Amino acid sequence: KDEIERLLLAIPRVGEGMLKLAKSVEGTAKQLLVPGKLFEELGFKYVGPINGHSLPQLIQTLREYRDWPHPVLLHVVTRKGKGWEPSEQDPVFWHGATPFSLDTGEVAKKKPGPPSFTSVFGKTLTELAHSDPRIVAITAAMPEGTGIDVMQKAIPERVFDVGICEQHAVTFAAGMATRGMRPVVAVYSTFLQRAFDQIFHDVCLMHLPVTFAIDRGGLVGADGPTHHGCFDLSYMRIFPEMVVMAPKDEDELRHMLATAIACNRPAALRYPRGTGSGVVMEGPPRALPLGKAEVLRSGRHGFIWAIGTMAGGALRAADKLCTEGGPDLTVVNARFVKPLDEALLAAQLMPGSRIMTVEENTLTGGFGSAISEAIARLGIRDVTVECIGIPDEFQPHGAQDILRARLDLDFEGIARRARAFFPLEAAGPRRVHRAG
Repeated sequence: KDEIERLLLAIPRVGEGMLKLAKSVEGTAKQLLVPGKLFEELGFKYVGPINGHSLPQLIQTLREYRDWPHPVLLHVVTRKGKGWEPSEQDPVFWHGATPFSLDTGEVAKKKPGPPSFTSVFGKTLTELAHSDPRIVAITAAMPEGTGIDVMQKAIPERVFDVGICEQHAVTFAAGMATRGMRPVVAVYSTFLQRAFDQIFHDVCLMHLPVTFAIDRGGLVGADGPTHHGCFDLSYMRIFPEMVVMAPKDEDELRHMLATAIACNRPAALRYPRGTGSGVVMEGPPRALPLGKAEVLRSGRHGFIWAIGTMAGGALRAADKLCTEGGPDLTVVNARFVKPLDEALLAAQLMPGSRIMTVEENTLTGGFGSAISEAIARLGIRDVTVECIGIPDEFQPHGAQDILRARLDLDFEGIARRARAFFPLEAAGPRRVHRAG
């Protein structure tokens, strides 16, 4: 190469121009033909592409470059689902496999049961989109996982998959909202954390009506510590104008989605992984009054405020305590973390009251914190608050039921904590009082 450059420069008058042209052609050719050129310009040693299914080649390459004095980018090519024909043919379906036959590929049939929160969301979004042409759906490479594949099949021109780019998904939604659309960003809770800055700058600061449908909120179980959605209620409620909701069941999810789209401001609804409780779907989706909680049960000895699906466990716990002669408690389905129903809170509490909060979210800055802040803001003195939730530590891998039980987030745990927190002498079994 050096010799060729010297020969070109030796040509009178045109040699220097020919050398510049040759270098330009070389650079263009490298950009087109050498896949690692970009990384080499950033200072990386680019190696590859190599066969990621060849263990000997991988070991040899890693050994060869393990002592390299500069950053190394190893380009490894693999095939998703490699080694089993059904998964090679349909890698999306087999990404998260349920029990199946290795011989036939037939998936074990599930017992009939309530629909999942994800499927209810997908069907409701599609139903609303059919009646409102402004609604568009956005996903970051998770149409099946978030349930918007239902709308993708029905109205494909209004569903956008931006790839694994959550930050872009949020900014893209903001841009569409500026043009009068009603974008719904469907995303797993743990992945929305990547777009924190875009939620702030591009949506909330701009006062834009973007809906965040936050799936896998709370403890997700099998996917482990990286996928638990333990922080969303805390970080979403800090943004001015943001509405933050969590449904107690799959029917309330439908109405909260309608609420979020109709409220003309940034809004988030979070719901868990798994099936609903099998409640009856009441009528078409309708907007709920913003910031209004729901009293599920009226009692005389204290208050439990729960958010999301924890409301069901709190209600069971209160019924259990009452029938066993324990405290007779009022149970409130908060519905909204923000805006909080401070009017109801002020009407219920007085000096000396006791209130317990229950959330499947970190206790740091979460729903319990919002209740405590509201009590202080309302100036209600001598109120004792007990918060049940996820402690300030990362949660391990494990089945949802097991993880909830160890954190007192199942109804037995809530009942146990409530019995200790509302100390009353046994008064014998009492009738259960349901609100409404």
